[in-house]
Amino acid sequence: MVRSILFITLAFSAIGLARSMAADQSKAAPRPNVLFIAVDDLNHWVGHLGRNKQTKTPNLDRLATLGTTFTRAYCAAPVCNPSRTALMSGRRPSASGVYANGNDWRPVISPESTLTGTFRRAGYHVCGAGKIYHGAYERDTEWDDYLHSEGNPRPAEPFSAGPLSPFGPVDAPETEWSDHKSVDYGIAELSKQHDKPFFVAVGLHKPHMPWTVPRKYFEMHPLDQVELPPYREDDLDDLPPAAVEMAKPREHESVRKGEGWQRSVQAYLAAVSYADAEIGRLIDAYEKSPQRDNTVLVLWGDHGWHLGEKHHWRKFALWEESTLAPFIWVVPGVTKAGTRCDRTVDFMSIYPTLCDLCGVQTPEHVQGTSIRQLLTDSQSAWDRPAVTTHGRNNHAVRSEGWRYIRYEDGGEELYDETADPYEWTNLAGDTRYQSEKQKLAAYLPQDNVPEASGGQKNKPGKAKKRAKAGK
Repeated sequence: MVRSILFITLAFSAIGLARSMAADQSKAAPRPNVLFIAVDDLNHWVGHLGRNKQTKTPNLDRLATLGTTFTRAYCAAPVCNPSRTALMSGRRPSASGVYANGNDWRPVISPESTLTGTFRRAGYHVCGAGKIYHGAYERDTEWDDYLHSEGNPRPAEPFSAGPLSPFGPVDAPETEWSDHKSVDYGIAELSKQHDKPFFVAVGLHKPHMPWTVPRKYFEMHPLDQVELPPYREDDLDDLPPAAVEMAKPREHESVRKGEGWQRSVQAYLAAVSYADAEIGRLIDAYEKSPQRDNTVLVLWGDHGWHLGEKHHWRKFALWEESTLAPFIWVVPGVTKAGTRCDRTVDFMSIYPTLCDLCGVQTPEHVQGTSIRQLLTDSQSAWDRPAVTTHGRNNHAVRSEGWRYIRYEDGGEELYDETADPYEWTNLAGDTRYQSEKQKLAAYLPQDNVPEASGGQKNKPGKAKKRAKAGK
């Protein structure tokens, strides 16, 4: 009897000690919070990336000094809806069938399987503002709370360059812009006391068209000082027909008339500087936040943007300009301040990396790979290329030194990115590079499912403001 009582006492003591240790551990190391920043149509014209000397992005450059910036980070698709769907669902376009803005992702992606759904089930308060999922197809069940900001002042001096939307400077308080309101929301959430870990998402719409921003940002980039990007008149001569069709050279001819090209570049630079200023406000709040030391920050652009390179405008292509975007991580205790990583990654890595960093189980359907090892050591060995898809059976594979593109009709492109960073010489037909082509082709997606159902094709619906999801 005495032994039994002693055994029971010891057992309860052990249980109590285990609970006490677990409680102490929980207090010492609570689950990390997440600040998730998305920027629409922001290419690599960012100061610290060095692609364009005219750009002025002091806040993005400052953010890069706080953690790790990736110099070769690529989208899963060079279009808003499929890019965001892939990143947020963990399924590549070739696996979901969401290839275009007109494909409704909601019937093929369950709320529980998304990045936000996974963090909600893990006990996080998931909230956000602005553009995270594509505006045409939104679902209240992804969030605990969300603010949809819409409406910007109209330009005082509108200008239109061919097929590009009207743009120009605006004389109105910056507080009237939707991005300003989205950032205000994020700042407020970072300043609050939360009773459980939070996942705060802030999506900026600029520099997406129309390039209408406060006048001072246009004045930062005087028209007479604007330089055009590198360009060759014969750039399309060695491309397969599918690539020429993707380039839409007639659109470029329309834009370049008169001062159209210069004005368009000026307006894009102004919109980038405006977005940078709003990001700066958010970074300030992050640095002042009482939760900073336990908050993971990730900033990403949904895809790149062409401004006449390869006779092409906008995204909608598989080349460097339309697929490369900024990618910055600040992870307390993991990243080192001011580090650069030149390894090639794509944004399918975001979902599994956040799960990895936050102690959340990564769902089996997620196709990306965690890049935690690169956040810990930016020079770590890494042999995975980035893969981008634009339409069914059209893919690009990007390694550190090469880009290989294969189109649905079998057309090919191959570029030596070290010797030819603007992709002017297509080497796909040169037999000396067959082994390089074959090596990259091994990473082409094999599923290529049929296209998902359509909807409001390329016409994003107008979002409604609401204080709480479901209202």
